[in-house]
Amino acid sequence: MNALVYTTAPNVVEFKGVTKAFDGKVVLDDISFSVQDIPNRGELVAVVGQSGCGKSTLCKLIAGLEPHFPATKGEVLSFGVPVTGPSSDRGVVDQRYSLLPHLTVLGNVAFGLKLKGVPRKEREAQAREWIKNVELAGSEDKYPFELSGGMQQRVAIAATLILHPRIVIMDEPFGAIDPKIRIQMQTLLISLWEKQESTVFFVTHSAEEAVYLGDRVMRMRANPGTIAEIISTPRPDRPLAVMRKEPAFRELCDHVREKLEKP
Repeated sequence: MNALVYTTAPNVVEFKGVTKAFDGKVVLDDISFSVQDIPNRGELVAVVGQSGCGKSTLCKLIAGLEPHFPATKGEVLSFGVPVTGPSSDRGVVDQRYSLLPHLTVLGNVAFGLKLKGVPRKEREAQAREWIKNVELAGSEDKYPFELSGGMQQRVAIAATLILHPRIVIMDEPFGAIDPKIRIQMQTLLISLWEKQESTVFFVTHSAEEAVYLGDRVMRMRANPGTIAEIISTPRPDRPLAVMRKEPAFRELCDHVREKLEKP
């Protein structure tokens, strides 16, 4: 199965025969799929696959980030318009946190609004609200080096979501975080996503994380990168500890994990 398609809403993202090669090596080969904009709901598409299958390249093409962008062949569209580069409508969070070391937590979260010309009082008020949303109230005056990895990632998420992007691209954002903190971050992400109602592309190596977080799991295969299958999964409306006990959830995780382990 090569397409993720709905029938009633416009496409928030569409790939039309997209191929990407670096120095002659094909990383993505003839990728076509579409994800529609679900009003008042949004969708989380979990992208999973072995290293080298092109997960990050696919997401950076959506974001319009060089050197992955532009595609070698084919077309990437957002809301029916060809992607021509980065845009505030497409926010990116990755495992490097991408915080400015000379700014405090408040300054980092408010920075995007500053670039958009939002007055200081207004942007700081919004930033304080988002710092509260990511459960970091009281850390406004701390600098990134004073924060744990999990705390830095919360700041990065707040700095992205404060701009209300229609599409959020999360490239293995929890990959470098302790397993216990990772579960807390997953729960936080679900809570923020439900409020934001954005379309989220979430890259992960974890079969369980993909099945738990995703409305859909897009499994990719490597050499070259293609879409192997797209699986519908239940919306995460229960804690992971509860879902782990459910046979249907375990079966889905086992299916994805088994496919990922095959060469």
